[in-house]
Amino acid sequence: MGYETITIEKVTGGLGAEVRGVDLSKPLSNSAAATLRQALVDHLVLFFRDQQLTPEQQMAFSRLYGPLQRVPYVRPMDGYPDIIRVLKEADEKKISTFGNAWHSDFSFLEEPPMASILYALEVPDHGGDTLWINMYDAYEALSVGMKRMLRGLRAMHNGRPYGVVAVPPKDMRTSRSIGIERNNPEADREIAHPVVRLHPESGRKALFVNSIYTGRFEDMSEAESRPLLDYLYQHALRPEFACRFRWQPGSLAVWDNRCTMHYAVNDYDGSRRLLHRTQVQGEKPMLAD
Repeated sequence: MGYETITIEKVTGGLGAEVRGVDLSKPLSNSAAATLRQALVDHLVLFFRDQQLTPEQQMAFSRLYGPLQRVPYVRPMDGYPDIIRVLKEADEKKISTFGNAWHSDFSFLEEPPMASILYALEVPDHGGDTLWINMYDAYEALSVGMKRMLRGLRAMHNGRPYGVVAVPPKDMRTSRSIGIERNNPEADREIAHPVVRLHPESGRKALFVNSIYTGRFEDMSEAESRPLLDYLYQHALRPEFACRFRWQPGSLAVWDNRCTMHYAVNDYDGSRRLLHRTQVQGEKPMLAD
């Protein structure tokens, strides 16, 4: 089997755990699979080192958490429609990289991914880290009055920042290595989701807004919504809610999109960075009482 003795060690007080003693290229026993599923619920993001995975093996591991989900507007890897190549070439400088803002993956879908899996093949010798935020903690740190005000609110999510409405300025173009489809109706439409969602497995409440895809509150204008949304975005970014991961070749991270945000740090101009990403099918976000 693909494990000996699995050990799980927290990396910060807010979220994140490093998992050792497992070879993800091999089939896992039922007990090992159950351990890794529960670990994601408990720690929100899991990190694995020194893995050697083919695309098929990455997809097989990803299915441990559920069916794979194909997403709109990003061109998949040739021959592997369930994998996205997250690539920035060494000669691509002063560009907008994929994921270079705080967000929850594809939150504009009716059923956003429940988890994302990112596997590193080539990384720079410095930079290119990824950060995550615990959105349970972000919600729980709000005042009683703010929680009361957010109860029952929905916010409108859309994919226009990667569509035709909010393309990057000419001096900060998107990497040519990420194929973005323009005018995709599935990405450009608005979808309403709870501002505070109930996690179906943990039963906890998480703040569910992000600065890329959340444009306004339902039945409000963007101008009316902006002050409160901006406050929530900034509130969520407290250092004690965060963890940071330094990639190495063979590193893999899996995170729960239902209760985290993440950010890809764009600080490695002149170096090539290549990772493969898969997504696991999620459910329609549930409104917390």
